[in-house]
Amino acid sequence: MSVAGVDEVGRGCLFGPVFAAAVILDPQRPIRGLCDSKVLDHETRVELSASIKARSIAWAVGGADVFEIDQINIFQASRLAMRRAVEALPVRPDYLLIDAVTVDLPLTQRALIDGDARCRSIAAASIIAKVHRDECLRRWHEIFPQYNLASNKGYSTPDHRRALREFGPTSLHRFSFAPVRASSTKSHWSGYLQTGALPPASFEEPADLFAQEEMESRPVE
Repeated sequence: MSVAGVDEVGRGCLFGPVFAAAVILDPQRPIRGLCDSKVLDHETRVELSASIKARSIAWAVGGADVFEIDQINIFQASRLAMRRAVEALPVRPDYLLIDAVTVDLPLTQRALIDGDARCRSIAAASIIAKVHRDECLRRWHEIFPQYNLASNKGYSTPDHRRALREFGPTSLHRFSFAPVRASSTKSHWSGYLQTGALPPASFEEPADLFAQEEMESRPVE
């Protein structure tokens, strides 16, 4: 049975898409040092991302753009990005382990609070997603250098908010976020769209599968 770990990155940013990754690790090819991407430095994340891509059974990245975020809200857009990452996997997983939420797919799945710190495959997904997003922000920085995106990664930092007040937002800022709207002289956002109910996912939770993926509090070796 193949298990995919899924995680997102960039939910709290003022700029750009929210990204997610899905990873099916190969138990025969363990990867040393997997842990939550937030506690790793940039160089280590890049090295681990390359190892994950080379040694995993399958991996994929998905996203939801700022227009979708402003239509359906950041929470639902994050779930959409996760679903797209799973759907992009070249191998269909049998079971999903997801950081904190569930996705609308007909696959058995389990949401784990702090999953990126507890589960190897979710940690791997968080690393892939973070490295991918950071590279996108580096390239957007070349287009919008005044916002210092390469450094602040699109988050609501003092320098980013200062640039918003001075230059106003771009079309890739999230107008559903109050700091962006506050810096705009024109109204670009009229509220979220009404969305219909989505079909429920399956939530069977075989304990042995999670036990195989669970990590100690220290990085996995």
